[in-house]
Amino acid sequence: MALNNPAFNNPAFQDKRAVQTYPGGSQAAQVGQNTQFATAQQQGVDAAVDARLEGAFAAPPASAIETGRMTVEDTVLKTLGLFAVLLVTAVVGWLWSMAPVAAEGAPTILPWIIGMLGGFVMSMVVIFGSRKKVRPALIFGYAAFEGLFVGGISAFFEYIWPGIVVQATLATLAVVGVTLALFASGKVRASKRANKVFLIALIGYGVFSLLNLILMWTNVLPPAADGTPQIFGLFSAPSPLFGIPWGLIIGVFVVIMAAYSLVQDFDQIQQGVKNGAPRQYGWLGGFGIMVTVVWLYVEILRIIAIARGNN
Repeated sequence: MALNNPAFNNPAFQDKRAVQTYPGGSQAAQVGQNTQFATAQQQGVDAAVDARLEGAFAAPPASAIETGRMTVEDTVLKTLGLFAVLLVTAVVGWLWSMAPVAAEGAPTILPWIIGMLGGFVMSMVVIFGSRKKVRPALIFGYAAFEGLFVGGISAFFEYIWPGIVVQATLATLAVVGVTLALFASGKVRASKRANKVFLIALIGYGVFSLLNLILMWTNVLPPAADGTPQIFGLFSAPSPLFGIPWGLIIGVFVVIMAAYSLVQDFDQIQQGVKNGAPRQYGWLGGFGIMVTVVWLYVEILRIIAIARGNN
């Protein structure tokens, strides 16, 4: 039976006869057959050594704390810790946004804006600062700001389209779960060619989104048929541009991009573990996954809003 470790897939570990095909193998076998120097004492020593080795292999593997190296398990725990912070501040952002509704007003977008700007600044600090040193406190700060953003934007969408947050959350968890399962099974992997296509698509999407914002800010886009403004611009359904549902088409495409970005994140974490990266780099792994998952959630939130057609 082949072992999980590729090093033990060598024929020398699978077939006893294969050992004789290596330099000195047959000669060593012959010497072993012709010499009888093993004594009862030596056999006892060998048995003791074997027992010690078996005990070492049976012992649990060293943790990230003991080795000081990055592990998948330690990275998962760090990622869960970051998402716990995000959920706490998301509740704060939600309650903050919904506070005016109790007085029969509209939700405030203040936590949404603060979280978005704060998260952007913190992400830049983390990304560029990590080249010298990984600072978990900054990553926790990013998670806190990102929670305000998620809570604020979720409250705004929920106020307009009741039930949309639960739908978007379940869809996000489904995409993340399927992507993780496919990656763990080895059926999906990042590749150089796919990475190039992903980069081109990401740049194209960024340019399209920027153009959409400019058209919305300048009031170039016409209002909807009922006279209400197109809050999603070119992403609205139907779009004011040729009546094509660009929002749904591009939204599905972007969700696929975000899923592939998750594959890249998993691959990078796996590579970091293989390279024996320091344990603190697990925080960067959790940071990368959080960035992608939040992006995925927002895109799914928008797709559902467009599909419901209540622009």
